[in-house]
Amino acid sequence: MKMKSFVVVVCIAVCVALVPCAGYAQNLQGDPPQTPPGLPSAPAPQPVPSQTAPTVLPNGQQSSNAPAAPGTQMSLSLKQAEALALKNNPQISVARLTALASEQVTREVRSSLWPTATANLTGVDSQANSRITAGGLNNPIIYERAAAGVTVSQLITDFGRTTNLAASANFAAKAENQNAVATKEQVLLAVDQSFYGALQAHAVLTVAQQTVSARQTVVDQIEALFKSKLKSQLDFSFASVNLAQAKLLLLDAENNENAALATLSMVLGYPKTQNFQLIEDTAVIATPPGNVDDLIAQAFTMRPEILALEFQYRSAQKFHSAERDLFFPDIRAVGAVGDTPVRNPVLSNWYGAVGVNVDIPIFNGFLYSARTREAGLREQAAQDRLLDLRNRISRDVRTSWLNANTVYQRVAVTQQLLDQANLALDLAQTRYQLGLGSIVELSQAQLQQTQAQISTAQAGYDYRLALAILRYQTTGI
Repeated sequence: MKMKSFVVVVCIAVCVALVPCAGYAQNLQGDPPQTPPGLPSAPAPQPVPSQTAPTVLPNGQQSSNAPAAPGTQMSLSLKQAEALALKNNPQISVARLTALASEQVTREVRSSLWPTATANLTGVDSQANSRITAGGLNNPIIYERAAAGVTVSQLITDFGRTTNLAASANFAAKAENQNAVATKEQVLLAVDQSFYGALQAHAVLTVAQQTVSARQTVVDQIEALFKSKLKSQLDFSFASVNLAQAKLLLLDAENNENAALATLSMVLGYPKTQNFQLIEDTAVIATPPGNVDDLIAQAFTMRPEILALEFQYRSAQKFHSAERDLFFPDIRAVGAVGDTPVRNPVLSNWYGAVGVNVDIPIFNGFLYSARTREAGLREQAAQDRLLDLRNRISRDVRTSWLNANTVYQRVAVTQQLLDQANLALDLAQTRYQLGLGSIVELSQAQLQQTQAQISTAQAGYDYRLALAILRYQTTGI
């Protein structure tokens, strides 16, 4: 009796020791517990290429870029900014990891189609002639034994339920991949918006600085004439008010530029504001596309949001079919084999059995019918979401196309406005110096010129941004 008890204890100890090995064996067949190679890790901000803006030589040629010294501005083009955002922005990594995780769901569901094998190690010590007399229906006889065996279970058919579940998970994974592409496009659009916004803010700042300098010169001249009794105090007051307005404009422009650089740094994945020197795109501005219907057709076939919803709709269809298959039987084959080295004499030294089990659903409180109805309603909701998205994308493409055409026309109009404002200011200054015009006329001309300069500086970047938004709405950036 003691020898048998000792053998039982040894068998139990071996069973406990082999449990981690079994888990490790499963990991060898599937994915390792560590992060698989190729999965994107959390991105760290990548350094901007250390270079300064090209220096323009007196003969018009550009010198080669020299490495930037510490504390100097780092030059950054739009393409470099987009590349940095794809490396650094954590939204890109989150979307890719989510897509990779969704692909594992397909493997999880498809695993039901493979056989399952389980190793069993059992050791039992019992009281002689003991019986289980309490509890549910069971086999009351307890034998002393130590045994090892394997149980194998294989799904024969569930009439398509597992196959439909695997297809549903596969379509859901494809939808997540398209969502990752959509996230990348959204990040690139945010880069273009912040980049052109920073360029625009810098252009307005330059206009504000020039305005302050020009109005300071006028104030100095009128002040000298006022002290010489050649101009009235009213003229000096008007000039001072214009100068104060220009200084307020300068303060707002400086704040807007700093905010634009902070936004650009955030989109590029930097926790702190970087001191960028943005390189403007010198390419010739192209005219907007002529046929908006072709753009809408391209958007319907290429927008990742539409592709993602289409995959989600097909996933809902497959899941609806899988839920409907719950009403069919589940047929499974089961086999077991093993050896019993320590046993009661009435037992055989080995055992083996095979069988087939048919699980037929009869009644479960209308659970399956409710699940089927729920899946059908969710399928209809996915189809309606797809239709709604198509309508919204059609509207967005058309609106972006109209905005691009309007802003394109504004580029020429603002340039004409600036030319006329400069001419009006020259005439007003000449009339004022000759004593034929008043300070009010000069102040009005200065204000109009400043507004025209700001509108002209903004119009070019507004159009480039409008083209970027139109590309995002149709074929992607």
